Amino acid sequence: MNGSNAPADVSAHHGALLPLLASNQEVIDFFAGVADLDAANPADHQLEDGVRLATGARLEQFARAGSGDAFCFVGEGGEERPVVYISLDGEAGPLALGLPEAVRLCLVAPWWRDAPGRTAQELQAVADEYRQDMPDLDGLRDRAARALGLDPAGLPSEAAALDRLLELSQGPVAAACLVVGYEGDPLDPLFASTPS
Repeated sequence: MNGSNAPADVSAHHGALLPLLASNQEVIDFFAGVADLDAANPADHQLEDGVRLATGARLEQFARAGSGDAFCFVGEGGEERPVVYISLDGEAGPLALGLPEAVRLCLVAPWWRDAPGRTAQELQAVADEYRQDMPDLDGLRDRAARALGLDPAGLPSEAAALDRLLELSQGPVAAACLVVGYEGDPLDPLFASTPS
């Protein structure tokens, strides 16, 4: 893996990643089973009434986590739209500028939810625990990446993917993706502090 966080070439699947997340078994095994992103039946799980973007732009859920947390597109368009994660614990924030970037994040750091506020050593311990629980984690990741038309060697490093999360959580993307709850108050940010 290289350290680049530049978008990988996914032109072969432009606009077609979401169907693969719900239909290709190797992809489902990794994303639903490892990364906790289930795109099989997103309509079965709806956002809580009143949860919306502060800007008034469209918020469209396309996947869910086992906990009921939501993966959503922001605005109009296709898979190139920003992706936000909305937790039932009252946290929300941008994950990626487009589904391809969110897919790469989940492939290289499926444990990204455990990153807020953790030190580099603590994050490494989380990654090591994932690998202990799933000895074939890298093989599952590589098979899922190939099924999505991605070269596993071209994926960003875990550190680059987490740095990108922190970059998106601060600045104009975070402002454009600000989610408010049913009472009208902004939800807490996913990444309020930078892991050291």
